[in-house]
This record gives sequence, C-alpha cells and structure tokens, in this order.
Amino acid sequence: MVDSPRNIVLLKGHSAGVGDLLRSSAAWRALKDAYPGSQLHLVFLTQESGAASEELIAQHPLLASFHVRPKWPTAWSAWKEGQQWFLDVVRRCRGDLLIDFESAGIRTSLLAALARWRLGIRTVGIAEVAGRGWFYQRAAPSRERYARRLGITPPMNYTDLDFVALAGLGISRDGRSIELEETADAASFRMRMRSRWRLPEDLPLIGLNVGCGTEGAEDRRPNLPLLRAWMERAQAEWRCGLVLTGAPFERAVNEELLAGYRPPEGLPVVNLAGETRLIELPGLIRACCLFVSGDTGPYHVAVALRVPTVVIFNRRFPPAEHHHPWVRSVLAPSAAELTPLESAVRELREAYPGHEGRQA
Repeated sequence: MVDSPRNIVLLKGHSAGVGDLLRSSAAWRALKDAYPGSQLHLVFLTQESGAASEELIAQHPLLASFHVRPKWPTAWSAWKEGQQWFLDVVRRCRGDLLIDFESAGIRTSLLAALARWRLGIRTVGIAEVAGRGWFYQRAAPSRERYARRLGITPPMNYTDLDFVALAGLGISRDGRSIELEETADAASFRMRMRSRWRLPEDLPLIGLNVGCGTEGAEDRRPNLPLLRAWMERAQAEWRCGLVLTGAPFERAVNEELLAGYRPPEGLPVVNLAGETRLIELPGLIRACCLFVSGDTGPYHVAVALRVPTVVIFNRRFPPAEHHHPWVRSVLAPSAAELTPLESAVRELREAYPGHEGRQA
C-alpha cells in the first residue's frame, strides 16, 4: 500500500450515466477507509459532457473535487490542449497519487505516465495487456487474473470493476456498497413534496421507476401489465401512496402505465416524471419506504441511499445487481411473475418497517 497520500487523483473515462458514475463510490469509500484524511479528486473524460449526472456527482460527499472534459480527438493539437488541461488539474489538486481505473485504451495510460514524468506523482493502473504495466509505478493484475484470483465468475459486477485497479494498492472491496447522501436541494424537495402534491404526512409512500426511456434501453423496461397488477395489490395490502419517478421524456410511459388504473379509494398515485432535477431525486427516493425500479439510474441511487429497493430484470444481468440486505433482484419479464415481485416487496417491507425519514 502507498504511504499516506493526501490528494488522490481518480482518472476515469466512460459513460456519464448516473449508475455508471455511482458504481465507483464503493471504491471511493475503500480509499477513504485506507487513507483517512485523504482528499479524492475525480477526473472524468467522457463523450457525454454536460450530463445531468455531473451536478449530482460534483456534490458527492466522498469527493473533494470533480473535473469533467470531453474526450478529445487524437490529433496532436487537440492532444496537446487536453494533456495541458489534465496536468493543470492535477497541479491544482496537489495530487500525490494517481489511479487510472480504465483497463482499455491508451489515453488514460499516457496521461498517467505524463503526470508521473512531469509532476513526479505516484501512479497505479491495470496491466490489462502485456506492456501496459510499464506506464505505471504500480500495476494491478488484468481483470481476468483479478477475477480468477477471487473466484469471480465473469462477467464481473460493475461495482467490482474499480477494485481491479485498487488491487495494485492491496485494497479490496470487502462487501462495501455504493453510497450517496442527500444534498440540501434534495432535502428541500423531500420536505415540501407531500404538501405540494397533497400527500398525507402519515401515508407510507412507495416509489416506482419504470424508466428505460433512453435510446437502446427499452428492452430493460419492466412489463407494464405486471406493474399495474402489482400496484393494485401493493396499495390494497400496504395502504400506501405510489410516487412514479422518471425523466421528462419518460412521463408518457408513466401515463401509459396509469391508463385505466383505478387505485383503491383514498390512496393517491402521482406521476412526478420530469418534476425533479437529478440533484433532487435522492430527496424523493428517501421520502419512500420502498423503491421499485427497472435497471435504471434511479435504481442505483436508491441502493446508494440504502432505501429498501426491489429491481426488476427482464433477463438476468449479474453485472448490474447489488447484493445487500436492503436490495432484492427479481426476474420478471411478464405478468406471470407477479408472485416473486410481491414476495420481494413483502420481504423488504417486513424487514424495514418505518423506514420513512431514516437518515442515509
């Protein structure tokens, strides 16, 4: 393990989806535990700069700073400008340890080597292929060797991926969860939510995210007849209100779900798709005693907040699953799987009674 780094630069380059970014928070926690008092600075290279997730991650309590830049083309002029931006960021952060979490591509390897040669910063990266380890002071094993060493059957869980790089420092996951806390904006939304949408203060709320409205994700959307049948039974059994979440462009699918649905008398169902900014979403989710979702960003937010969560998969996808006491995964591609869904919800409601308002 590296001795007492004070400012650790975390170098990543992938999708800007909120789930993709939050999955790294378990590794951030491991670093904070290994190096108490250290500051973490995330440098993120992406093709999706300006994503709504940036505001949420910029306020993550485990990060001291967050720096985003679009990936630049390989032309020398663009590369020169990009590397200068990167070196300036590392200098401002006073980085004394840099971890390259990416296992593929040459861009982050070159940046890590550049920081080492120009600034004298210690570096750690993944020796995914022969010769790649020479870019770093310390090299972690390839993903394949890491999985084999721990007895992990591929494909590897998304949260485990960052721990491949941390193996170069002797840091392991040890069951850590992803994590998140409410911001002031989120807490403010939660405190005014019930009065704004006329939800009684003593009424339990269950959150529901259909989601999967982004291009190419439609096949992950939970079956609507299944959800409709579950909603009716859940409201009747738990005497709860239902709060539907989603992005503005997912409001229509929520309306499709609610078409013809008649909740039990006196029990509200509200469609809040498009009514929250992503930075406010944790407040909405924390107002709920339970959160039910497809494999979407809000699912990962709920898990990170430790709100009891049921995720519905249309097909098994182990990389996206979370294995913690407050999470249940259900394989339910059609309305025929209503019983497993009900059972998962019942387990969590009975295991976490009175969850509403619990601090994350």
